Amino acid sequence: MEKTISFIGMGNMALAMARGFIRLGRLTPTQICAYAPNQDKLQKNASAIGFTACQSLDRALTSSDLSILCCKPYQVEAVLKDAAPLLKGKPLLCVAAGWNYERLTPLLLPDTRFQFIMPNTPAMTGEGVLLFEERHSLAEEERREIMELFGSLGMVRELPSSLMEIGMAVTGCGPAFVDLMLEAFADAAVKYGLPRPLAYELTSQMVLGSARLQLSTGRHPGQLKDEVCSPGGTTILGVDALEKAGLRAACLEAIDAVMKGPVK
Repeated sequence: MEKTISFIGMGNMALAMARGFIRLGRLTPTQICAYAPNQDKLQKNASAIGFTACQSLDRALTSSDLSILCCKPYQVEAVLKDAAPLLKGKPLLCVAAGWNYERLTPLLLPDTRFQFIMPNTPAMTGEGVLLFEERHSLAEEERREIMELFGSLGMVRELPSSLMEIGMAVTGCGPAFVDLMLEAFADAAVKYGLPRPLAYELTSQMVLGSARLQLSTGRHPGQLKDEVCSPGGTTILGVDALEKAGLRAACLEAIDAVMKGPVK
């Protein structure tokens, strides 16, 4: 992709995408610019990975072919009030949670082409999940180019508008839940003598390998679990302990909490 991209907001999600594009060779640092109100932090990130830090919203939007709105959800309306005229006739991707096609439409000029998407932080390594709302106004050719570009960051899936929220809860919030689990298992390993760096390494590779096994085979997770649990063996004792501790219920409750909570 030869076009330039501007990030409006450069928080953790935007930084993950920018790092991923550069690290995976899909964009050069000179093809990326960004604007954020916190100029000190923006300059620091720009120096770290090489993108251009813009001192104004106008500069970022006018010097790019594609804009990605990555501000906090509560900031979207104010940002678009200033940005809408500059986005006229250009494509826009919105990464702010809850700001789907229906909510964005009244804030943009009629000929702005846009789509709501939701990536996650593992996109930085090319192992992300990138959800695209099926409803959009992008031109077909630019949509194809955008989907191909984001495909370099991981798995791309389009979802109906009605499923974007639950998709975000699982794939967007899920990495934090998995990280919590990684930390807990690593703590257990340290408790029994493993050095902490090795404990993190072994635990993370175990989760990565287990996930890849399920994806590559398409087999039910319960079946893969059963194959590790020998009768009277050690693994089934651990599974029993997790069931008694309410692991399944805790996972369900975590997603319930996300779905019921207000978007910040």
